[in-house]
Amino acid sequence: MKQLSDRLDEVLQTGQAGGLHGIVAVRGGHTVWEYYGAGEDFAWGDSRGVVEFGPETLHDIRSVTKTVTALLYGIALGEGLVPPPGEPLVSRFSQYPDLAADPQRARLTVEHALTMSLGLEWCEDAPYNSPANAEIAMELAPDRYRYILERPVLAPPGVGWTYCGGATALLGRLIADGTGLSLPQYGQAVLFTPLAIDRFEWMTGADGVASAASGLRLTPHDLARLGELVLAKGARDGQQIVPANWIHTMLQPRLQTSWGGRYGYQWYLESVGGRQLVAGMGNGGQRLYVLPDLDLTVAITAGNYDDPDQWRAPLTVLEQVILPTVV
Repeated sequence: MKQLSDRLDEVLQTGQAGGLHGIVAVRGGHTVWEYYGAGEDFAWGDSRGVVEFGPETLHDIRSVTKTVTALLYGIALGEGLVPPPGEPLVSRFSQYPDLAADPQRARLTVEHALTMSLGLEWCEDAPYNSPANAEIAMELAPDRYRYILERPVLAPPGVGWTYCGGATALLGRLIADGTGLSLPQYGQAVLFTPLAIDRFEWMTGADGVASAASGLRLTPHDLARLGELVLAKGARDGQQIVPANWIHTMLQPRLQTSWGGRYGYQWYLESVGGRQLVAGMGNGGQRLYVLPDLDLTVAITAGNYDDPDQWRAPLTVLEQVILPTVV
């Protein structure tokens, strides 16, 4: 749509939306706009060189992977393969009887992982190429799950939100244990194939385990399909892919984030322009925006990794380019 392209050109000239790689906006099941740029691409920290992005180009979605893991957890829960949110967490990791015997850790439930409220020491403020970042330290640890669960207890669980990729890693292990499949295998079988997503990558750590927190690579179009699935309460073409009750439960606001938004089960819940917004967000400006009352999904990929202002480009596109045109 020329009007959207003109608006984007104006925003790009102001410098508020640098580093954009791809935008796909879908409303009512129809793609209303897409944009592709050029720039250096990375798979985690490894440069892929300068890329001319297009509809078929896979892109890191970084921590939007967490929202995908939440969808997979809901599917597995509907199949009776993983514990419900209220169930104890640490006892599910029977290889660590010493941790399960700790009364403070015994209070942890699956919901505390879903809401990132474990109350354990965890900090991801350092760049994601530094072992000072807890997620990177987890990837470097000889046993990622022990590393997470033995972090010092700082607060009672369920009280406060602390951004924690380790919480999502625990969910990924519960899914793998319950289904007997790796995350990529299970994701392909129950989510990607039903959505006609036939190309994806799911990166693994040195231990060969797919990263539930940040390892997924998708095209912007396929990322947008996940948002459309949420808008449709988990259904597509008459098939219930994710249980509708899980979509509802997953998107209930439960805790406040450090910047004032709300958090559900691995999804952010905010408002923009007075309208409800649910979102998956990833380092560098990766975004999956879902606006239910507009029947609108916006998928954005960008390359502003570890930039303190990485939030600016996707939010500017949403607020100044897309919403003024579709509302």
